[in-house]
Parts: sequence; C-alpha cells; structure tokens
Amino acid sequence: MGINAVVFDVGETLVDESREYGTWADWLGVPRHTFSAVFGMVLAQGLDYRETFQRFRPGFDLDTERAARTAAGRPEWFGEDDLYQDVRPCLKALQGMGLWLGVAGNQTADAGSILRGLALGVDMIATSDDWGVSKPEAAFFARLAAECPFPPDEILYVGDRLDNDVRPAHQAGLRTAHIKRGPWGLLVGADTELREVADLLLVSLDELPGGLARLNGGPRPLG
Repeated sequence: MGINAVVFDVGETLVDESREYGTWADWLGVPRHTFSAVFGMVLAQGLDYRETFQRFRPGFDLDTERAARTAAGRPEWFGEDDLYQDVRPCLKALQGMGLWLGVAGNQTADAGSILRGLALGVDMIATSDDWGVSKPEAAFFARLAAECPFPPDEILYVGDRLDNDVRPAHQAGLRTAHIKRGPWGLLVGADTELREVADLLLVSLDELPGGLARLNGGPRPLG
C-alpha cells in the first residue's frame, strides 16, 4: 500500500523557533547568545530542553511562566514569517498529489489556534494540549492514527527529532521522514538509527513531494 496521508510535526519542521527561544532569553534576562549556547549544551548532553531554563532560574516552571508572559502582554507567539520558506510550496505540492494532510505536535492550545489562523490548507491541526497526551508516548501516535482516515502504514509522519518523532512514529507502525534542521535535527542527522526507522531523510521539505512519489512507485512530480 502507498502513502496516502502526511502529518507534520510543528517546531523546526514547519516553524523556525529561533525567534521564540530568543524571547525566552529576554524573559529570563540573559543574552540571547548565552541562552542559545546553554540550550545547545543541554541538548548535546541528551537532556530535556527544559533543563536550559533551570540553569538560569532553578525551580523554573514552564507552564507558570507561560501564563506570566501572557499576563504581562508578552505571550509566546509565532506567525507567517516564522514558517520555513519551504513549507507552503511543499503543502501545495502535496495537496496537488491528492494527499490527506495534517499537523500534530507537542504544542499548547494557543499554538494550535495560531496554526489554524495561518490557513495552511491541511485537513487536521492538533496539539498535545488538544489530545491530552504528548510525544513520544505511544498514545499520541495512536490518537493521530485514529484521527486519520487511513491505516498507520499509509501515514507518513515528518519530524526533526529522532526521540520524539521518528522513532516513536515508526514503533507505532507509521511511515516516517526525518528533516535535518534545527538543533535536534542537526544533532541526530548522522545517527545510523535514522536509516533503520526513517523512510525518507530530508534536508528540506522541497525534497518531500519527490521522495513520496518514489516511495509510492510513481514518477517524481514536475515543478
């Protein structure tokens, strides 16, 4: 059976999070380059990214601070300019191929509202807040499969992380694509496990329509 549905992760797959992490550095009162350096160190050590905040403010609670930012008129936010430039051309090409498209990631309900406001032209937008379950839990991918009108082996999940995206999606029976961008994508880009669990290895979403056509046994789309 071919792939009939494509579901995308959000951060560093569709949305460049550089500006948003910069606003967290501002909120913490530390230089942006310092925050980025510590963020990279935390990820390189295999720790949860939230440990970054603890290094600057022990006891930091992300949910509490999100609420405080909102109350202060400085909420987390992203917009059209934060979409990677290859996102809309890729979505348009996949729509032209007649594929069912979705977006599902570890995001807040507010982020889900922002995504819906961007009019991406997809069939589903869902967040971990909406579903009450987060990646990499198997229940997240079970819910994703339940929301999609095709069986798991006809769904391709696209993400930048091995631990949160590609590996658990593969274990749930989905097809997978890894995109090598953003801090997580670059860190694991040379990991040999990717070749075992990812059907496609991408450096840009521009490569996705052609890769899907090859997986489905058809010619590469023109344009």
